[in-house]
Amino acid sequence: MASSRFQRWAAGFPLTRRIAQRNARTLFDLCAGFVYAQILAACLRLRLFEILAEGPLSSEVLARRLALPPERAPTLLRAAASLGLIRTLRDGRYALADLGAATLGNPGIAAMVEHHALLYADLADPVALLRGEADHTHLASYWPYAEGGPVEAGTAAPYGALMGTSQAMIAQDILDACDLSKVRHWMDAGGGEGAFIQAVAGRLPTARLSLFDLPAVAERARARLDRIGLGGRIACLGGSFHEGLPEDADTISLVRVVHDHDDAPAQALLRAVHTALPQGGRLVLAEPMAGTPGAEPVGDAYFGFYLMAMGSGRPRTAQELTQMAREAGFDTVRERPTRRPLLARVLIAHKTGS
Repeated sequence: MASSRFQRWAAGFPLTRRIAQRNARTLFDLCAGFVYAQILAACLRLRLFEILAEGPLSSEVLARRLALPPERAPTLLRAAASLGLIRTLRDGRYALADLGAATLGNPGIAAMVEHHALLYADLADPVALLRGEADHTHLASYWPYAEGGPVEAGTAAPYGALMGTSQAMIAQDILDACDLSKVRHWMDAGGGEGAFIQAVAGRLPTARLSLFDLPAVAERARARLDRIGLGGRIACLGGSFHEGLPEDADTISLVRVVHDHDDAPAQALLRAVHTALPQGGRLVLAEPMAGTPGAEPVGDAYFGFYLMAMGSGRPRTAQELTQMAREAGFDTVRERPTRRPLLARVLIAHKTGS
């Protein structure tokens, strides 16, 4: 395969032609991935999908609506169509396609696309990042808790909002995987501004609910939940898990929290959850995991490099997280299937011993 001569032969030989062509396309897509991502970013910033949700439009009309030169608008439209974001009708007009429509129902996608500008800057020299030679990264500044320093309200605002939109995408998937019938008090640890515990409130109208996070983050959660009328239902508690978690909850969730921490603090967090839970209590651990069948690049490539640039944490397999939970004292750990495992898999760990 490393021989250009063999590649040329394989591309012409009938039995290998299709494989060779597929491999060539895959390799080119890897080279062009940044361009594809920027095309998506342009569509989102120009609100192309929202405009086409109103109905099909011609290139000329779209150029005016998008405030683009008429000679350049077709470049974006053809590119978006080639990526399956929009589609070309027989009369030449453009219409919304499934992938573009999916972004309208998931505002977290747009937020992540905008956020990726920081990641791309940190990956400008991936070898320097791998060798630890890169200067202070943009993502380390964006996620200040990754460096272990104090988090103020001003620094918590950007990442709190991003966490909220990304958690809202997966909250219902996680809850679908859980048995909610015996929950008395659910606490979401590392709950950000409350997007996940808000979803829990919709499923558990009579249970006690609480959120635990760093003090500045918990204050923002309290203000947000007050604005949407849930302040009286959800208690927002500020603190650090290094000093222990509040007790009394029979269910504690960690949603996309463990993979943000290196091994030692992640293990300490799991021990803190185990200590805080009563006998018979359970941990709900949900996050994208390494080695997910059919989605290996999500955990191992995307989150592997993202967390390295952030300066804290790593993607872990379900087996690794299961072992860590057992080492923290949990007696049984089982995975529950989710609708979209590439976004979040769920482990349920029980504290059944004394």
